[in-house]
Amino acid sequence: MTNEPTKLWGGRFSRNTDAMMDDFHSSIRFDSRMYRQDILGSIAHAGMLGKTGIIPAEDAILIGKTLREILSDIEEGKVAFTVSAEDIHMNVETILIDRIGDVGKRLHTGRSRNDQVALDIRLYLRDEITRLDRLLHELIRVLLETAEANLNTIMPGYTHLQRAQPITLAHHLMAYVQMFGRDRERLADCRKRLNVMPLGSGALAGTTYPLDRMMVAQELDFDAITENSLDGVSDRDFVLELAADLSIEMVHLSRFSEEIILWSSAEFAFIELDDAYSTGSSIMPQKKNPDAAELVRGKSGRVFGDLMGLLTVMKGLPLAYNKDMQEDKEAIFDAVDTVCGCLPIFSRMVATMRVKPKTMRKAAAGGFTNATDIADYLVKKGMPFRESHEVIGHMVAHCIGAGCAIEELSLDELKTFSPLIEEDVYGAISLETCVEGRLLPGGPARGAVEAAIRSAQAKLAQ
Repeated sequence: MTNEPTKLWGGRFSRNTDAMMDDFHSSIRFDSRMYRQDILGSIAHAGMLGKTGIIPAEDAILIGKTLREILSDIEEGKVAFTVSAEDIHMNVETILIDRIGDVGKRLHTGRSRNDQVALDIRLYLRDEITRLDRLLHELIRVLLETAEANLNTIMPGYTHLQRAQPITLAHHLMAYVQMFGRDRERLADCRKRLNVMPLGSGALAGTTYPLDRMMVAQELDFDAITENSLDGVSDRDFVLELAADLSIEMVHLSRFSEEIILWSSAEFAFIELDDAYSTGSSIMPQKKNPDAAELVRGKSGRVFGDLMGLLTVMKGLPLAYNKDMQEDKEAIFDAVDTVCGCLPIFSRMVATMRVKPKTMRKAAAGGFTNATDIADYLVKKGMPFRESHEVIGHMVAHCIGAGCAIEELSLDELKTFSPLIEEDVYGAISLETCVEGRLLPGGPARGAVEAAIRSAQAKLAQ
């Protein structure tokens, strides 16, 4: 004796799925978060069905009214989803049918779960992009505020993690403003390709019902409709693109985290993190660990893994929909959640950290960070750059042996390297002159950095 089918799709089957298969097959434990998008999509679809006469107008009105009630009940915690209904789409539809009977069965007219889930994930990720952008906006605001407060905070700039040339902390922070600004642009660009309405693609070949796809698209604030039904249900490029964008964003957060970790160490002592964003040791009472930055750095690998998982799921799928694509949600949800968790913590950590200008300046004064400037000084006196480079290389080697800085040499000592050197050399190679002399747009001079800050603030205001 066989069990009677209980699934909404079970007419063709003579027995129920195994309970273990139900659990394995079900996605409600993770796609339930799309309940709002699923219901809003269904309300728009039902409204269109009524307006076009595909279903009676009064049925469409009742469906829409009941779906809004279901949405309210879900948000008030009055609805329990079930594994037996498999996913958010079938759960909502089952609840609808339970409440209004056969009228609820009309909702799925001209629609497949294939184009329904394609709609839901686009709507959901569109909302998440808005959330991500707000968090990036706040981080950039914090960086700009911190940069303005440190326009005169001289620090060493590095290449190969070796002291290279003097810059300001403001200039350094503005580099990250540029990075996070590009992250916002990438999200906006991703949104353009995401914001295309797939409903009406059916399972893969559209439908014979005269659906008004543009009406649904306009109701749900999409810019356009998909132009191929196969692509409409099988496209997950926007998921891959968002995961890639988030991975790049995490690269930026991780690089910045690495610098904060270094700067807060005793070896650098450029900053001190606030106690609220640090932790201690269970055995060493003196420790103050930069755990917030370390966790952000570590979570970058998690987001990269989500991207690789998504690419691997999609790489071998024939058209059109395949059940493998159910695996897209957990990965992209995790990537979004991880980045949304990192951004506010990072913003607050930067906003509350204490900068140590004296230590930064002392570090900039060491390591011969003004060597390029004395080479340029000789060039301005008429010496070819390649020759001046060699002269200053000998000068640095001498100073290393003598255990002193270039500016600590007497004028007579300096002249032994080149007779072109005069008393004005000391002013030419001071840290302030080295920084302020770099006035080109994008440079570290105060005026250039202030211009960069104003430009970034204008973009942020838009």
